[in-house]
Amino acid sequence: MTAYRRYRDVGIVIVLLAVPFFFLSANMRRRENLNGLDRAVLRISAPIEFAASSLARGCSTLWEGYVYLVDAKSDNERLAYENARLREQVHRSEQKETENRELRRLLQLRESLPGDLVSAQVVGKDFTEFFRVTRVVLDRGSRNIRPHMPVVSPDGVVGSVLRVAGDAIDVQLSVDAAFGIDVVDERTQARGFVRGTGDPTKYACKVENVDSRDEVEVGDLLVTSGKGKWFPKGLPVARVVRVLKREPGRDQEIEATPTVNFSRLDSVLLLVAPPSEEDSPPAKPAGGAKPGVKPP
Repeated sequence: MTAYRRYRDVGIVIVLLAVPFFFLSANMRRRENLNGLDRAVLRISAPIEFAASSLARGCSTLWEGYVYLVDAKSDNERLAYENARLREQVHRSEQKETENRELRRLLQLRESLPGDLVSAQVVGKDFTEFFRVTRVVLDRGSRNIRPHMPVVSPDGVVGSVLRVAGDAIDVQLSVDAAFGIDVVDERTQARGFVRGTGDPTKYACKVENVDSRDEVEVGDLLVTSGKGKWFPKGLPVARVVRVLKREPGRDQEIEATPTVNFSRLDSVLLLVAPPSEEDSPPAKPAGGAKPGVKPP
């Protein structure tokens, strides 16, 4: 049994050495010099060589694909980071451009208005069922700020000073029910009085004291009349959105929306000009009506 195993092992070694030798020898000879044994060896080795080469190519392709995917994943992560960084840069540039555009508009408004003006930044809002107020902080200190002073923006009338506490100022918005201002229709010069509705769900105004014979249409722009020397003449206040005609002798029912977008209000100008009477509002509406309740 031991001798059989020894002869078996020797035979296996000889076969393992001989087979590659015959395969190599047959493949290295020219085709015209092949004998029968060589042709038989080539016929047997061809499928084996094909299978081995196919396996090698598959492994190589798999490895190359894996390496490519690893590189592609790394490149995708890098490109995603670069894309996010560039998006952030674009967003910051757009913000700066918007801020610069608003500052240019504010500067143009400042140059077009007479008298001393103080700029301020909006820092908060306080809307209740009684008041529609926003809080601003002055860009530079001023001891001349008092209640009832006009507050404007490049889009038009914002409101008036309600309370003063150092550099912090509460501004009563033009949509507050206690705020009112004399206006004219820019197109037809029809007179009226814009008063805030105080609606907590939207920014809205109503136009009072418009005679039934006056021509007012949806889309008309209402601007300050300059009467009473409170607000300068010609500042946008509101745009008409609804007109209900009345019979002769009765005022028209008109609704309007403010030209100022209070949701996006960032900067304002305060017109530092003392009112004619310190404790009373400087403007009077058309028809002799009072412009609304002013804070003490």
